[in-house]
Amino acid sequence: MATPKLEKGYIQVYTGDGKGKTTCALGLAFRAVGQGFKVFVVHFMKGRDTGESKAALRLAPDLTLQFFGKAGFVNLKSPSPDDLAQVQDAWALARDVIEAGVHDLVVLDEFNLALAYRLISLEEALAVLRARPPHVEVVLTGRQAPPEVIEMADLVTEMRPVKHYYQAGVRSRAGIEW
Repeated sequence: MATPKLEKGYIQVYTGDGKGKTTCALGLAFRAVGQGFKVFVVHFMKGRDTGESKAALRLAPDLTLQFFGKAGFVNLKSPSPDDLAQVQDAWALARDVIEAGVHDLVVLDEFNLALAYRLISLEEALAVLRARPPHVEVVLTGRQAPPEVIEMADLVTEMRPVKHYYQAGVRSRAGIEW
């Protein structure tokens, strides 16, 4: 294992109904790579080819992105067996990456929703986060961060929509939303 870049890693949460949670986390990942950090991003319930997946290839091996899911949305109230299996696979990888302590920053994208809908055990997730190596910084993104996650976190940012061009009929755009 390389020398850790952080003496103490914190837990950050980006949540809320506004746009920008993943973008914020990826901006932090980009900044960290620029300072020589090793970064691992696990995308829960996202499977399409994105701008960030293409950019990550340029920053490998310092930045690794792994997607688990298919294009489109997961029915969180009644997920398919395949969706559940992919969430569990994502969590298994995320848990291993956190516990290994090789990466300075670990981003778990859309993790809050997986917790809120009990697709992942909240108790297990909190235990893994508490037991992580002390230098590992972890960022959790997604709407509906459970109160227990907010309580445990060192930094919580809530994205709140004020105005969005979706309301005027603008569809998601390559390079901006994905």
